[in-house]
Amino acid sequence: MRKRERENPCGICGHYHKYEEGEVCGVCGHRWKASEGEGVPARHESAFPTEVLKDFLFLGSYDNASRSEVLKTLSISHILNTVPACQNLYKNSFTYHNLQHDRPLDFDEANQFLEQCERDKSRVLVHCMTGKNRSAAIVAAFLMKSRGWRLAQSFQWVKDRRPQVQLADASQHELLEYEQKLFGSSVQSLVPTESFASLGFGFPKPAGDIQAPTCNQMTLPSIFERVSPNNVPANFTFGAERTVGVNPQENNNNGSVNPTSTDNLMDSS
Repeated sequence: MRKRERENPCGICGHYHKYEEGEVCGVCGHRWKASEGEGVPARHESAFPTEVLKDFLFLGSYDNASRSEVLKTLSISHILNTVPACQNLYKNSFTYHNLQHDRPLDFDEANQFLEQCERDKSRVLVHCMTGKNRSAAIVAAFLMKSRGWRLAQSFQWVKDRRPQVQLADASQHELLEYEQKLFGSSVQSLVPTESFASLGFGFPKPAGDIQAPTCNQMTLPSIFERVSPNNVPANFTFGAERTVGVNPQENNNNGSVNPTSTDNLMDSS
């Protein structure tokens, strides 16, 4: 290896490879992608993973997981690897847990590991190759299980913190099935005795300093298409009570939210 290459490690993975020429790293498999239609390296994403739950849960890519110095700076001690074929680089420095199968995603296995990390007050990184699909789905499933949030709320919480998240169709389908497994198809069964009205669905208020996410109750083509707060209509209200025996068309004409919109989301799954 030439002297210049020894003194010029990759800015993403920290290993020595000809990243400027698009060469794949022989250690971790990282490749610095070039801009579309250009021959120069693109601006890479942040070396830091996304903090989803304060002082506990982080979401990121394999690039993030390959930077041990960054992980140590964030006091991350555990890593959940959602890609079975992905190499664990620092087994002597971090506690790893690997999902065993590509599909379907094993939400129960992942949640068991994450719940143990939370009980032990350990900081954990959940990662896939890009931090946009598999790992994001795992984190959304954990929020549903541990916080009691429905899928739309959990996904919005993750998307707000990591805007580049983009779930594949398979991940969306598996999350919808997991939501039905946790909550069933009845919205009424989700309302506990003590509810947190500002959530709009009667969910319990999360403990600690975590602010519960709001959820758009309009009927959308997909719950995974996030609606910006600026797009919420002026007559939109949270916590709207379900009105029994009222024609949905009449409600729409009066300017109120269709009380069956949440049911429609579940029926569409």
